Amino acid sequence: MSAQRARSPSRFALPGLLLCATALAGCNQEKAAAPPVQPQVQVSVVVLHPQPVAITAELPGRVSANLVAEVRPQVNGIIKSRLFKEGSEVKTGDVLYEIDPAPYQATLDSAVAAQQKAEAAVANAQIRANRYQELFQRNAGSRQDMDDANATLAQAQADVASAKANVETARINLAYTKVTAPIDGRIDKSALTPGALVTANQATALTTIRKLEPINVDVTQSSTNLLRFRDDIASGKLRFTGLNVAVKLKLDTGTEYNQSGKLEFAEANIDPTTGTFSVRAEFPNPDRILLPGMFVRAVIQEGVAENSFLLPQRGVGRNTKGEATGKFVGPDGKVEERVLATRRNIGNNWLVDSGVKDGEQLIVEGGQLVRSGQTVTVSEVSIDEATGELKSANRRAEASPSTVKN
Repeated sequence: MSAQRARSPSRFALPGLLLCATALAGCNQEKAAAPPVQPQVQVSVVVLHPQPVAITAELPGRVSANLVAEVRPQVNGIIKSRLFKEGSEVKTGDVLYEIDPAPYQATLDSAVAAQQKAEAAVANAQIRANRYQELFQRNAGSRQDMDDANATLAQAQADVASAKANVETARINLAYTKVTAPIDGRIDKSALTPGALVTANQATALTTIRKLEPINVDVTQSSTNLLRFRDDIASGKLRFTGLNVAVKLKLDTGTEYNQSGKLEFAEANIDPTTGTFSVRAEFPNPDRILLPGMFVRAVIQEGVAENSFLLPQRGVGRNTKGEATGKFVGPDGKVEERVLATRRNIGNNWLVDSGVKDGEQLIVEGGQLVRSGQTVTVSEVSIDEATGELKSANRRAEASPSTVKN
């Protein structure tokens, strides 16, 4: 009897075990119901401030020489010698070719002799006219004889004038046997060699000289951009920078030309076929880097947009309607997405007219991980203007506590 009591469980032990099991189950359910503690998403932001922005237009252009002169002979003859080095720089008046001068020298000598003969005839006619004048005054000669003597004198004087003109013509033609450079510049190759026969004002140029310092760049601009530019100035969005507008060049290699140019003029008519007009800029070219015919990109400063915002392109996206949008972090640390009114891109930035205020924080990294209304932790960074990439972190700041309380 006593042994049976020892082996049977106590009537008070079973309820105690059930109570402990129930308590443990309740604790496990309470732990399962509690949400896990999650850290906030960290995003990188830039602080936006208004600033004056130079508005530029990048347009295709072609380099052209400042002056171009095609060298042609002005007399007939055989080229005796070429006196320049092809591809070199020449100055105005430098002798380039020499045409055989012998026939022109002979013509000049003949003209000089004819002038001397005419001058001698004038002297004889003058003496005769004076003699008949005296005879007429003494009533010893007739008026007819005096008039004939004066006419002969006038004819002789006219012959002298004609002879002088012939001498001058012969002298000019002799000078033309030395073909000289009409302008300063770089000379091309020679089209003809010594021994070639040339004719006056022939169609084939002997060579061409191009003035490369300074040099011109002709660019085309659309009439639509011109009208928009004028409207922006009239509405106050743009402040015109003045008549001496600076122009920069980008070469085919992608590098920027190390000299700045200035606008010279714009055409006063629009091409009816293309709807464009030409603008010419002039650039210094001391090292002869720019050569006629080269294609370049001209960056023309059109004006200055005052109190404008530049938003990095990496912080601007598009919604389903194609509108530009940006995500901002408000003072309460929550994300806000809004539509932006972008005007144009400038480098790696968007020029925005509205939708932004001074001091606002634009998310430039991590924006794809957050949504509107979400609380985030921000880290302020700066952007490399040349590449558009994050350059450095200026400071770190927490918009709210690092954990979320339920």
